[in-house]
Amino acid sequence: MRLLMMGTGPFAVPTFQRLVNSIHCVLALVTRPAPVGKGTPPPNPMRLAAESLGVPVYDPASINGEESRLLIQELSPDLFVVCDYGQILQPAILQLAPLGGINLHGSLLPKFRGAAPIQRAILAGETVTGISVIHMSPVLDAGPILATRMTPIGAHETAPELESRLSPLGVEAVMESIEMLAAHQGAQPAASPDMPASPAAVAPLGSPQDPSLVSRAPRLQKSEGLVDWTRSAVEIDRQVRALKPWPTTYSFWERPGQNPVRLILERVAPVAPVAPAAGESVAPGVIASVASNQVLVGTGQGLLALHAVQPAGKRAMEISEFVRGYPMQPGQRFGT
Repeated sequence: MRLLMMGTGPFAVPTFQRLVNSIHCVLALVTRPAPVGKGTPPPNPMRLAAESLGVPVYDPASINGEESRLLIQELSPDLFVVCDYGQILQPAILQLAPLGGINLHGSLLPKFRGAAPIQRAILAGETVTGISVIHMSPVLDAGPILATRMTPIGAHETAPELESRLSPLGVEAVMESIEMLAAHQGAQPAASPDMPASPAAVAPLGSPQDPSLVSRAPRLQKSEGLVDWTRSAVEIDRQVRALKPWPTTYSFWERPGQNPVRLILERVAPVAPVAPAAGESVAPGVIASVASNQVLVGTGQGLLALHAVQPAGKRAMEISEFVRGYPMQPGQRFGT
């Protein structure tokens, strides 16, 4: 089968590598163009993978523009394989491939439709997540489900750690979905002069998503990193784990007579056991105690232990190293 891969981030790399080394023909990679005017752009994992595998790379400003339409018509793919791309394909583009497109998504759809499913699952306190492959429709992440894989979310797992486990789960699910579409296409009547093939020759396959179970996973915003200390210790811990590596979770340590210090919370943990009365005598954001291995801070429910932090403009460090250079005192406060 002739495949056109569309992807940008690291989540798509294992699937892309498997497809290139399969019986299928990967015609090219379509990826997002590098951002302009922001210094040296970060590495594009999919571009690097394509270059190492000898696959042509295209990076149109818009996948729905005339340039892209002409390119796709020239390549003549049977199927689009989309994962972590960053642009939405309009129906006019989607129908240029006879089999349409499949999308590998980092959640158990219909939960967490959108750009940040892995981070939103951690933020929501989910204990199980997975991946879904859908037969694409014009509505974002709403197509029928072709294949899924499930996995638990670790109690201390960060978003990058979870992403690195979810990404390989998609490989076999994508291969399974492609074979399903190929088998269905082979079972269709051949086109004839009286009934020519339509641009989208195969109707959407798979299990329809339940609209009543839909939840959203919008793109992360920088403002989401600021800690609200009136939230519970458990919720702040989820925030720290979910918002790595961007936008990170931060607060401001207020020092009497000195400028506040902006601190990224690198590693934290709710103090166990977390009971309703825990931390009740310590106001949210107030430092309860300072020890060599942790600093305890009051929250809306429970105490939060700070184990590693990163001062603005500095490297991340264990709390024991930080308090040697920046003496903290019980009763001092974290604020905005």
